Order: sequence, then C-alpha cells, then structure tokens
Amino acid sequence: MTAPLHDTGAAETAAVDVAADVPAAQIRGRSPWSIAWLRLKRDKVALSGGIAVVLLILVAVFAPLIVSAFGHPPNEFHEDRIDPLFGTPIGSFGGMSGDFLFGVEPVNGRDVFSRVVYGARISLLVAFLSAMVAVVMGSVFGVVAGYFGGWVDAAISRIMDLLLAFPQLLFIIALVSVVPNSLWGFTGSGVRMGVLVVVIGFFGWPYIGRIVRGQTLSLREREYVEAARSLGAGRFYILFRELLPNLVAPITVYTTLMIPTNILTEAALSFLGVGVKPPTPSWGQMLSKAVQTYEADPMFMVFPGVAIFITVLAFNLFGDGVRDALDPKASR
Repeated sequence: MTAPLHDTGAAETAAVDVAADVPAAQIRGRSPWSIAWLRLKRDKVALSGGIAVVLLILVAVFAPLIVSAFGHPPNEFHEDRIDPLFGTPIGSFGGMSGDFLFGVEPVNGRDVFSRVVYGARISLLVAFLSAMVAVVMGSVFGVVAGYFGGWVDAAISRIMDLLLAFPQLLFIIALVSVVPNSLWGFTGSGVRMGVLVVVIGFFGWPYIGRIVRGQTLSLREREYVEAARSLGAGRFYILFRELLPNLVAPITVYTTLMIPTNILTEAALSFLGVGVKPPTPSWGQMLSKAVQTYEADPMFMVFPGVAIFITVLAFNLFGDGVRDALDPKASR
C-alpha cells in the first residue's frame, strides 16, 4: 500500500487551529438592523437628507432660542421698516439686513425669519402627530385584517376603500368651519391643530393599512407563526409579538414617506385659510399672504416656499434611502 499524497489529519488539525485563532468579533453575525445601517451609511444622498431632517427638528424644538439670538418676536410689528406710502419694506430684497435676516412682511413689518422658524414647529408637529395616528391605526387594522381574513378582512378592506374615496380636503374645510373656538381644552390655533391632526391621520391610515395587510397575508404562513401556534400561543400574542415586529421595516419606510405628504397637506390647508389661526405663523399661511402682496414684495414668497421645498425634499431623500437600506434584495 502506497502512502497518501497529503497528510489529511494534519491539514484538518491546522484548519481547526487557524479557526480557533480567529477573533470572535470577526465571525460574529450581523442583525438586519446593523446591515441596514451599513447600507444607509453608504448612501450619501440619504444621509444628507437625514442630516437635514435632524437640523429641521432641532430648529423647531429650539425656535425660541434661535429667534432670540438672530431675530425678533414673530408677532412684533416694525412699522418703521415699512414705507408709509406704498406699504412695502424699506430697502432692497424685502428689507433684508443684519437685524432682519429674511427681511420683513409688507404692511405690518413682522420679522420673516422668526415666522419661518416658528412655522417649522407647526408644520412638523402636525405632520408627525398625524403620521403617528395613521401608523397606529393602519398597523392595527392592517394586521388584524390580514391575519383573521374572512368577514373581518372584508369589512376592514371596504372601510379602507371608502375612506380612500372620500374627499379629504373638502371634509376638513367643512369641519373646520363648524368647529367651535374652544374644544378639548384647547382654544384658537390649538383647536385647529387638533382637528388637522385627527382628520389627516384618520384619512391617512388606509394607505399604510393596505400595505400592512398585504405583508401580513404573506407572514401569517411563515414557519415561526406555525411554530407559535403549535405551542399554544393565542391570536393576540401572534399578532403583536410575532407579526408586528416583523412589519417594522415597511411601517418605518412608509412613515418617513408619509410625513412630507402631511407637511404639504397642512401647508395647503393653511394656504386656503383653514389651518392654524393668525397670528400663529405657518408656512402655508405665509404663502397665502405672499400671493396677495406679490407685486409689492416678491421676496416674501421665497423663504416660506424654500422652507417647504427643503423640508419635503429632505424627508423624501431620507425615506428613499431607508427603503433601499431595509430592502432584503439589495446587495450587501
């Protein structure tokens, strides 16, 4: 008998020794969220959108400090900055100067910079709260419809179809016109904001509900759901402990894309005069007034319009990046 060409026993022993010498950190597995974060970090456009979103949120949160340092109270009149004959800001570019970074409003002379900064609070607050209402309702009703099926699915699906076909804008206009000035402990603009949050969120949940329902129809047939059912898990345990955690990715993606839509909706309603009440600053309200005074001061339209454009663009870029990062079919 001839000797083997290679000493297989020695080779196996060497391989085991090499594997034993590899640090544990190099062979540690990565969670789906860590993989998604690595993908997101490689997307420079999405990161720039995310940074812009964070900055906008900080501006809204610290609006009083920013205005006290770089501007004037948003509802303070500065008649000395207005031409008494024509009602236009004194100076070029809408009265821009070191004291008034974005100039002043025509006729009354309020600081445009301060009102733009405070307007971010209104737009982001209404957008975030209405998105949360829509996400909670859509997630619950969508997962219930997809898991139970049958008449439950049919009833919830018909309700979603009805709400999707309902004229949301006309309903909000009609509702705001009959809402009293004091409601739920709020007065004035607080009532308007509460109505906007409830109505926009209520009419927005069917969009995310349909997505969650479709994902649930697929997930309810997975092995881990059958395993939980065979171990005696109840329906609500499976719904909220097995299915909903696996729906976090699509819910997160749609939430980031729903917020800019809500911002545009709030701006459109304020533009039509059914948003927050004056003198509370709002970007849509400022654009509405800018249209009325466009010939006197065209610059007054620029800053609230640019604020809406940058905010919506930042959220859309960040939302697209999050969607690509959470896509399991994307290259790693």
